[in-house]
Amino acid sequence: MLRTERHARILEHVSAKGSVGVEELSRLLHVSGATVRRDLQHLDALNLLRRTHGGAALGSIGLEAPLQYRSERRRPEKLAIARAAAALVPAGAVVGMTGGSTATEIARLLAERGPVTIVTNAVNIAAELVLHKDVTLVVIGGTARTESYELVGPTAEKALTEYHTDVTFLGVDGISAAHGCTTHDQLEAATDRAFTNSSSRTVVVADSSKIGKVTLAKICPLAAVGHLVTDGEAAQEELERIAAAGVPVTSV
Repeated sequence: MLRTERHARILEHVSAKGSVGVEELSRLLHVSGATVRRDLQHLDALNLLRRTHGGAALGSIGLEAPLQYRSERRRPEKLAIARAAAALVPAGAVVGMTGGSTATEIARLLAERGPVTIVTNAVNIAAELVLHKDVTLVVIGGTARTESYELVGPTAEKALTEYHTDVTFLGVDGISAAHGCTTHDQLEAATDRAFTNSSSRTVVVADSSKIGKVTLAKICPLAAVGHLVTDGEAAQEELERIAAAGVPVTSV
């Protein structure tokens, strides 16, 4: 297991349980206690968790880990979601793309397929696509979020009113039948909402850990979602409720 993947697993486990001991993490990751302690010390220095006597607890930044760690979580599932999502894009389409690890995988697939126009506020996606000759790239400016590599805020929202996309891929931190699409950050939620308002169709891409989950800031109701693509581990009852609300669901 790569070090970054190990760190992602630790953060995911601590987020789910609130606190965890070194011995439990050692068994989970199949590494020594000494390795776990070094990992916890490193993550504590980054303020991603709080080192405690014998283990770790949630850190001061809350539940949202930076993208560099989230990208290692559920990677096979995200790749499968990305392939199914990319198949929904017609040739020559104008595609809106918010940030997130699954959206990044979709962007890579679309760039390889080309030609495509991509409108994005994610600086990591823009950096990957800028040299692709079959990609027309539009980057939406704003205030940078270090957790997601996205540019958000009023500047981004205003810029998005000047564009129209055929389809927008929306990454979320939670989607449920009762509360629609949510994320951790209020500014990000408003910018994501501007993406949906500027698009003919919004496709939510969310791995199973996001299904049925609700976080701080509301992006949009289910009525604004044209399709949900998730993986086969998602809670079936919640998917049925989402489908009953009129959202087509693809589970891969």
